[in-house]
Amino acid sequence: MRFERLMVVVLAGLLLAGSLPAALSQTADQAPAATANGQPAPAVAAGIELSSPAITSAENQLAAAEAAIVRLSKDVNDKTNDDSALVDLKLQLDMLARSMLDIGVSLRPRLTEIKSRIDQLGPPPAQGDPAEPESISAERARLASERALINTLTGRAENVTVRASDLGNVITEARRTLFATTLLKRTEIGPAMLMEAIDAVKGEVDAFVRTYGSWVKFVWTFKWQALLGWLFFSLLAALVLVSGAYRLFGGLIDRDPGIENPPYTSRLMLAFWSTVIPTVAAAALAMTIFLLGTSFTILRADVAPVFSSLLGVIVVVFFVSKLARGILSPRMPAWRLVDVSNSGARVLYVLAVALVSVNGLDYVVGDVNRSLGSPVVMTVFNGVVSVCLMALILIVMAVVRPMLHPSSDPALPGQAWPRVISMTLLVGGLGLLATVALGYVGLARFAATQIVVTGAILTTMYIGYQSGKAISEPGIFARTAIGRWVGARFELGTAGLDQAGLAAGLLVNLMVLLLGLPLILLQWGFQIQDIELWLYRALTEIRIGGITISLVGIFVGVLLFGLGLLATRWFQRWLDGSVMARGQMDPGVRNSIRTGTGYLGVALAGLVGISAAGINLSSLALVAGALSLGIGFGLQNIVSNFVSGLILLAERPFKVGDWVVTGSTEGFVKKISVRATEIETFSRQTIIVPNSELINAPVGNWTHRNSLGRIDVAIGVSYSADPRRVIEILNEVATGCELVLNNPAPAVYFAGFGDSSLNFEVKAHLADVLSGLSARTELRLRIFERLKAEGIEIPFPQRDLNVKLDDEDGVLAVLTEKISGVEVRSATHGEPAAEAPQPAAAPAKPTRKRRKPRIVRDTIHDETGMDGDEGGDR
Repeated sequence: MRFERLMVVVLAGLLLAGSLPAALSQTADQAPAATANGQPAPAVAAGIELSSPAITSAENQLAAAEAAIVRLSKDVNDKTNDDSALVDLKLQLDMLARSMLDIGVSLRPRLTEIKSRIDQLGPPPAQGDPAEPESISAERARLASERALINTLTGRAENVTVRASDLGNVITEARRTLFATTLLKRTEIGPAMLMEAIDAVKGEVDAFVRTYGSWVKFVWTFKWQALLGWLFFSLLAALVLVSGAYRLFGGLIDRDPGIENPPYTSRLMLAFWSTVIPTVAAAALAMTIFLLGTSFTILRADVAPVFSSLLGVIVVVFFVSKLARGILSPRMPAWRLVDVSNSGARVLYVLAVALVSVNGLDYVVGDVNRSLGSPVVMTVFNGVVSVCLMALILIVMAVVRPMLHPSSDPALPGQAWPRVISMTLLVGGLGLLATVALGYVGLARFAATQIVVTGAILTTMYIGYQSGKAISEPGIFARTAIGRWVGARFELGTAGLDQAGLAAGLLVNLMVLLLGLPLILLQWGFQIQDIELWLYRALTEIRIGGITISLVGIFVGVLLFGLGLLATRWFQRWLDGSVMARGQMDPGVRNSIRTGTGYLGVALAGLVGISAAGINLSSLALVAGALSLGIGFGLQNIVSNFVSGLILLAERPFKVGDWVVTGSTEGFVKKISVRATEIETFSRQTIIVPNSELINAPVGNWTHRNSLGRIDVAIGVSYSADPRRVIEILNEVATGCELVLNNPAPAVYFAGFGDSSLNFEVKAHLADVLSGLSARTELRLRIFERLKAEGIEIPFPQRDLNVKLDDEDGVLAVLTEKISGVEVRSATHGEPAAEAPQPAAAPAKPTRKRRKPRIVRDTIHDETGMDGDEGGDR
C-alpha cells in the first residue's frame, strides 16, 4: 500500500460517491459495430425487418459486450500479478453486467406490445376453417419472428452476464492468491544476505546522489523561476489552510490551561477534533504542494512517486502525533484521557511517534529503491531493519512504567502496565522479530504496518464514537461552544438543543464510519475501486432473497414524497386563498374541497415516491384483493378503525397529551395508533377507545388549539352586604391572583337571589386549563380571606319551620325522630328537645294535664355549608 494513496484519501474525504470509470464506453468504441461499407451490422436474420429502435440498439450493445468479454478474458490472463490492474478489470466487468440488465429492461416494453398485438390477432384458423386474410397471417408471422429475436437477445445478454460473473470470480481468486503469495513469500536471512546488502549500500548511495543531485541541479539552474513560484504558492497555501483551520475551528482544538478539571466529554471531543481537523488541513496542504509541483513541471517522472510518498509519510506522522497528543496530553495533565503519569505520557508520546516514523521511513526508502532500480536484497534489508526497530520499540513500550500512581498525583513516578497490555506489546514485538528471523519479511512488514496505522485509525474511531455518544447525551450539546452558538443563532430552547445534539452525535458517528472503515480497508490491501464498487452495490443493489433494495431509490422516493407534500400544501393554500376566497364560496364547501385536494395530493405524492423507490405497484394488486376479500368477510370494524386511525393521524384533531372528553370518558390522550386510542383518566385508568368512535362521535378537546381555559367560582354573601362592593372585592381578588390571566380579564356576575344569600360568580381565564383545580382552590382561599377581612358574612342556609303541638304528649320526641340530626328549639321552653326514643322500646305515656295547642317557630341550622364542590375540577 503506497502512502500517497492514503494521503489522497484523507485529503478528499474518501470521495466515495465519485464517478466510476467509463469502461463500457471504451469497450464499445473498440467493438466492431459496423460492416465494411460503414453500415450498421445486421441485427436480425435475413428477411426480418426490425420494427423497434430498441432492438437495433440492444443488438449493437450485445455485439460490443461480447467483444469486450473476449478482450477482458485475455487481459485477466496477462495481468494476474498486477493487483491494481485486476481491480480495474473487475470494475469493468461489473459495469458490463449491469449494462446487460439494462438491455433486458429496454426490450421489455416492446415484448409486452408484441404479446398484446398477438392476443388481439387471435390464434390462427384451425384446419378446415376459412383461411384468414394474408395481411393478418403476415403480421402474425412478423410479430412471432420479432418476439423470437427479442428472446434470443435476452438469452445472449444473460450469457454475457454469466460470463462476466465467472470472470469476476476468477479475478477475485487471482487477487486472493497474489495477496497470499506476497505475504508468505520467504527469503533466506543469513550472513550472506546481510553482507550482500551491505556491499550494495555504497552503490545505492552513489546512485541516489547522482540521480537526485542532478534533478536538484537541473531545477536550480533552468527552472528557478518555476521553483520560486512553487515555493511562493506552497507557502501561501500553508498560510491559508493552517490559519484558516485555526480561525474557524480554534475553539475545538485549543486546550484552555486555565481549566483545572474539564469534563470528560470536553476532553473527548477536543482530542477527536484536535486530531481530525489539523490532519485534514495537513493532508490538503500536502496535496496542494504536490499538485503545484506537478503544474510547474518541477517533479520529474522518477522523483514524483518518492516525493508523494514523503508527503504522505509526513501527513501520517503528523496524524499519529496529534492523536497521541490528544490522548496523552503530555504537558496538560488536566486534559489527559488516560490515567498515566506525566513522565509516562512523555515517554509513550515519543515512542508512538518514533514507531510511525520508522514505518513511514521504510516506505519512503522502498520507493527510492524502486526509482533507482535497486536489487531485491536492498528491499529485503530495508524491511528487516525497519521491522526490527519497530519490534524493539514495542518491547520498550512493554517494559516502561507509565500508569498513574495510586495517590492519583501525575507528577509522581508511574507504575507498570496491566499484565494484559504489557504481554500484548511484548508478544507483538517478539512476534515481529521471530517472523523476520524465519524469513517472512513481507508478512512482518505488513503486520507492523497494521499495528501502527490500523491501531491509530481504530483509536481515532473509538474516540470519535465516544465523542458522538457523549454529545448526544441530554444537556451536553448545550454546554459546548457550538451548542451555545447554535442556540443563540437559531433561538433554540432546551428541547431543540437536545435534538440538535442528537443530530450532531449521529453526524459524528457517520463521519467516523465514512473515514475510518475505508482507511482500514486500504491498509489491508484493498483498492479505492473496491471500496467504490462496494459502496455502489450497498446503495443500489441490496439483495434479500429475490428482492433487490436500492437505498438511493428509497432516498429519492422519500425526497419526492416530501416535495409532493410541500407542493400539495402550497396548492391547498393557493386554491383556498386565491381562488375559492374570491368566489365567495361557502366555508364548508371550501374546507371540503381543500381537504379533498390534500388527500389527493398525498396519494399522488405517495404513488410517485413508491414508484421512484423501485417498488412495483402491480405487486400490490394481490394485497389489495386479499384486503377486499377480508373486508367482505367481516373485517369491516377493523378496517373502519384502521382508516379512522389514519384520518386521526393525518388531521390531528387531538394529539398525545391533550385533554379530551368523549361520551363518558374524560382524560389525557396517551397514545394514538391505527386501531385505537389510549386515554388515561384522572383516576389513572387507561381506556382503550376504538378510532371509529372518535371519528363518528363528538369529541371535546380542552387543549386543541392552545391550553387556555376558563374556570367558574360561585360565592354567596349575606343579604346585608352591598352587592356593588362585593363585585369590586371579587374583581380585585381575581385580578390579583397570579394564576389568572389579565387578558381576557376576569369577570364577576351577580348570579341571583338565593334562599339565604346573594349569589355571585367569578369567571376567570387560565393560561393552562390543566391547573384549574389549584386555581379554584387559590381563588376560594383568597375570596374567603378578603371577605372575612371586609366583615362580609358568608351565611349558612336558614329555614323557618312552623310546628303545631297537639294535646298528645311526646310530640317533640316524634318530631325529633322524623328530623334526624337537626337541632329543634322550642319557643315555649327554649330548651332542646330530648333525643328520639328507639322504636323497639316505646316509652309509657305519662299522665299530664292537657293544654291548648300552640304555634312555635323553630330554626334549623344546616351544618353542611352553602355550596358543594364543583365537578370537573380538572
